[in-house]
Amino acid sequence: MPISWYPGHMHKARRELGSLLRGARIVIEVLDARVPAASSNPLLASMRGNLPLIRVLNKCDLADDSLTAAWQTHFAGLQDGACLSNGRDLPLDRNRLLEQIRHLAGASPGGKAGKPGRIAIVGIPNVGKSSLMNWCIDRKLARTGNTPSVTREQQFTRFAGDWTMVDTPGMLRPKLEDQHAAFLMASIGSIGAAAADTMEVAGFLAGLLLERHRERLEDRYGLETSDATPGKLFDRIAVSRGALKKAGLADPEKAAEILLNDFRAARLGKITLEYPPNPESGQA
Repeated sequence: MPISWYPGHMHKARRELGSLLRGARIVIEVLDARVPAASSNPLLASMRGNLPLIRVLNKCDLADDSLTAAWQTHFAGLQDGACLSNGRDLPLDRNRLLEQIRHLAGASPGGKAGKPGRIAIVGIPNVGKSSLMNWCIDRKLARTGNTPSVTREQQFTRFAGDWTMVDTPGMLRPKLEDQHAAFLMASIGSIGAAAADTMEVAGFLAGLLLERHRERLEDRYGLETSDATPGKLFDRIAVSRGALKKAGLADPEKAAEILLNDFRAARLGKITLEYPPNPESGQA
């Protein structure tokens, strides 16, 4: 079943973001380092216009280090702004961020009537915008959570004295024509279970992992994957983890949840699901 999710509050968020960007000096787009392309909303790119851009590859502690570096090289090659990274094991350098803001937007905020210059933090749901803002200001102001759409209203705070940082609600593209990207976003938890069938999302993720990371699955669950399909994988995970129904049969639904949770928490290791575009072929 195709994934389609654009709740009512996102319409309001889109209108408010348009108004915010008209008075902003710079945009920080937060991307999930595990799916940097899928977590970039093309609608935000069109709304941003010519405003300076800083991309932050967030949750790098969950992503493959070498691919994070490759994505940073790719984004740097676009020459449309800066690209920084952030993760629990190597947090974003606040001074480096401020340096890039001043370099791209000007040393002085220069707001109208002496007002602080605005920094808009944008991105899809559950990508870590609020957590990033809390880190930048070194206190817990913005509400955070592990489910999509925790932030429903714009949240303003001072940053580095003369800037105003604005955390905005997560926003998806209105129509998810690219279903591959939609399933990638659902795999990392940016599209909730109410809009995306858990078994279908887990089956999609299982297919990618069987194609690229069989050894991670074998190490984690102690099972054989040489002949595995997503369905067989769920049955074997269920047996391995004791996720059984009353009759002693494997419970594939519980196994699907186990796989999704293990991937999202990096218990399968640091995995990136998207590769940077190949400069020669023009494909990812």
